[in-house]
Amino acid sequence: MKKILLSVHDVTPRHFERVKTIHALLQGIGVENRYAMLVVPDFWQEWPLAEHQEFVDWINNRAADGVEIILHGFTHLDDSTHNSFFKNWKARTLTAREGEFYGLSQKSATMRLQQGALVLRNTCGMEVQGFIAPAWLYSKGTCAALADLGFSFAEDHWHVWSPGRKKTLCRGPVVSYASRSEGRIYSSLFWSKLANWLLRPLPIFRMAVHPHDLDSARLVREIKRTIKRQLQHRTLCQYAELVE
Repeated sequence: MKKILLSVHDVTPRHFERVKTIHALLQGIGVENRYAMLVVPDFWQEWPLAEHQEFVDWINNRAADGVEIILHGFTHLDDSTHNSFFKNWKARTLTAREGEFYGLSQKSATMRLQQGALVLRNTCGMEVQGFIAPAWLYSKGTCAALADLGFSFAEDHWHVWSPGRKKTLCRGPVVSYASRSEGRIYSSLFWSKLANWLLRPLPIFRMAVHPHDLDSARLVREIKRTIKRQLQHRTLCQYAELVE
């Protein structure tokens, strides 16, 4: 049977209430715990996990229930200097300076990946297997670092792959949403409705939810509608299962 791969991004103490609301929403439409939470160790350098034990305990409980935990950057903040007009425009305009790994060298990426994995190990007792970069943006150095460190899986806008095995695990665009402006809301609604039809032949339908999606009632309705529709002819899976 075809699959749906569902992830919740930007899981951080900063968005604790929104993340709990999303979890409850998913529980209410039959997802249960068959999805992934993408955890940021120190969101914007202001929300370190070690200083928010209630949040850490909640994450650990969700993991014990079966939710998949994935490393999602270290700070989610792009502090790189980009060497081209296009990259600089993309970093500032399209991602609001949150594409943390978009401009990193291999050395810098390696350090942040190791730091992030260490935080999750020390605060949550979790060994990191996978990584998904903020805004799905990777520098060449980041891709090389992921391969050298042996990460089991990573994901961008267009595919999921195994850096350690240098193997593509699935292909197809991810369905996600944006609420920063009316234009982004309308384009998100259009893409979501189109994707339900356009991506139907794909064996795996990928979908991502962000905390600020809750800021728009229209996006919330569309997210629920899309998940319910996909669950009519797909079963839920998790990233680690693609590696297996």
